[in-house]
Amino acid sequence: MNLLLASVPITKKRSVKLPEFFWFAFAFIAVLAEVFHQKLGNYDIFTGVFWHTLHQTNLYSEYPSEYLDVNHYGPFFSIIIAPFAMMPKVVGIFSWCMLNAFVLYYIINRLPLNKESKLAILAITAIEMMTSIHNLQINPMLAGWLILAFILTEKGKDFWATLFIAAGFMVKLYGIAGLLFFVFSKNKLHFALSFIFWICIMFILPMLFSSPEFIIRSYADWWQVLIEKNTQNIHSVMQDISLMGLIRRSFHSDSYVNETVLIFSSLTILLPLLRFRQYKFFLYRLSYLAIALISVVILSTAAESATYVIAVCGVAIWYVIYPKNKWSTGLLIFMLLLTSLSPTDLFPSYVRDHFIRPYSLKALPCILIWIVLIKNVALTDFSKIKSSALMQ
Repeated sequence: MNLLLASVPITKKRSVKLPEFFWFAFAFIAVLAEVFHQKLGNYDIFTGVFWHTLHQTNLYSEYPSEYLDVNHYGPFFSIIIAPFAMMPKVVGIFSWCMLNAFVLYYIINRLPLNKESKLAILAITAIEMMTSIHNLQINPMLAGWLILAFILTEKGKDFWATLFIAAGFMVKLYGIAGLLFFVFSKNKLHFALSFIFWICIMFILPMLFSSPEFIIRSYADWWQVLIEKNTQNIHSVMQDISLMGLIRRSFHSDSYVNETVLIFSSLTILLPLLRFRQYKFFLYRLSYLAIALISVVILSTAAESATYVIAVCGVAIWYVIYPKNKWSTGLLIFMLLLTSLSPTDLFPSYVRDHFIRPYSLKALPCILIWIVLIKNVALTDFSKIKSSALMQ
């Protein structure tokens, strides 16, 4: 899996510290519970992407003898999951889940923030990481890839930055949010050409153990199944946990909600980028990392509970980089209660089943914080803002 961390500098060996222990203990407990209860459907779907690519059988058909749901990941995912598919099942599951936890932990610790701020981000994100691991999902890794793409863009390493943007896009589309970092690149042509290069490489790679005809057909199938899934999502209380879902379910209307929200939200995100004089301030650019992480979840009809580790990473970055006050702390507590704890057994099941899920309320705190972030990048003079979180 050197591809995942190819451009991240290696740190010297350290003794295990308490925050590290709890982070990985949470991940281990989460995957242990899934193995114990034999809730392994998602993992069977993931490894199936490799085996069906190898045997050139349709990646998006139903296989009731193998698993109950269907695959919605791109053909390139067969490359990512291949090493785990070839391991004994239990070993593969534990390795897959612990790698996801490790990637996010490692990359958060590469952010140019002080130690206390990075620990705070890990603490705020831990419950959502555990929720995602409970579902054996790739979302912690996707969050890490987006953060790493930002870090590498900041360092002028656009070639490697676009590797992780392209990987996230070719696996689950979410990586496309990383293209926001293009505006902060010091060599935009190099950034654009590097992204195209990696897309081409990732398009071709699965052909090495399959065939060009099958992979090309699989991408057409993927597009079709995503269109169908988008329609299905709006009728499932377990998905569409998004801004569109909250509006749709609160006002009982499907008419043009997706199109209207996406157009308005895109303009809202992009217009503050016209503040070119603010680009030189790292806090402004870092705010856009938080915006990208939140946006890719709250503006997706495919957003489900296990996806929110990505958005909550953005929330955590927002919280640590801005001056604290009673409103920001209140919003953070609101997020921890409604977003992170609502899917757990610590939350009253009646409230969860009759209010949180039917109205997509898990998304609400992240939406409010997203609005605050948009206001900040649109109106704040970052020359007058000093953040105690930044590495001195």
